[in-house]
Amino acid sequence: MDQEIQAIENNDTWDLTVLPSRGKTIGVKWVFKTKFNENGEVVKYKARLVAKGYCQQHGIDYAEVFAPVARLDTIRIVISIVAQKSWVVCQLDVKSAFLHGEITEEVFVEQPPGYEQKGQEAKVYRLKKALYGLKQAPRAWYSRIDAFFSKEGFIKCPYEHTLFIKTAGGGKILILCLYVDDLIFTGNDNAMFEEFKKSMKTEFDMTDLGRMKYFLGIEVLQKADGIFITQRKYAQEILERFNMAQCNSVYNPVVPGFKLTKDEEGVAADSTVYK
Repeated sequence: MDQEIQAIENNDTWDLTVLPSRGKTIGVKWVFKTKFNENGEVVKYKARLVAKGYCQQHGIDYAEVFAPVARLDTIRIVISIVAQKSWVVCQLDVKSAFLHGEITEEVFVEQPPGYEQKGQEAKVYRLKKALYGLKQAPRAWYSRIDAFFSKEGFIKCPYEHTLFIKTAGGGKILILCLYVDDLIFTGNDNAMFEEFKKSMKTEFDMTDLGRMKYFLGIEVLQKADGIFITQRKYAQEILERFNMAQCNSVYNPVVPGFKLTKDEEGVAADSTVYK
């Protein structure tokens, strides 16, 4: 929690002020999460200050909310190109990404629980940048990162707005794919790699995750003879959720020759859980 507040303060996210007579405040709350790696091991414990965006009104507190994210098909295509060209694909993570997005609307939030300013409890924070939970936060962040990539000389793919390409003399190329605050990048020149990472770390608070290992629930194993992708951890979690972890394994999704029949007297399945 202290780290989250420090990140917000360092990013110049808000100003403490008196609520205007016609202004309204949006509540905030703490959300806690345990982050795991591809082996199910605890990586870190995370605290996030989240605005109660469901209290916002369209046209007053926010306008545009949509932000594109990379399609899974695009991620797979990038990985297949990397395998074909014998490149490596690396991963970066932007810390507190949404805090970098600048907002144009006038938004006031309550002081965080446990971090109220002594003697100024009645005051509120006026946001200069987005908080997690705000309706416009994803859009504000995407606008910021999109503008940064354009400044750095990247060209956005017209068919996939989260795929950016940068070229240089001698056939050098750098390809990156963005999914909110996670991004993967690949190419054929190490100097472009290092220059890109340096510029990102200068502009944002970044974590260099090295070679791509775990992305959007997909485990990636990069070897000299190719790249292997799997969702072993996800499949294991599904089996445990439906009490099938100890069931016998089969090689095919449906056993050859298996006959399915409708149970006329059976209880209807919960379609929500099924889907």
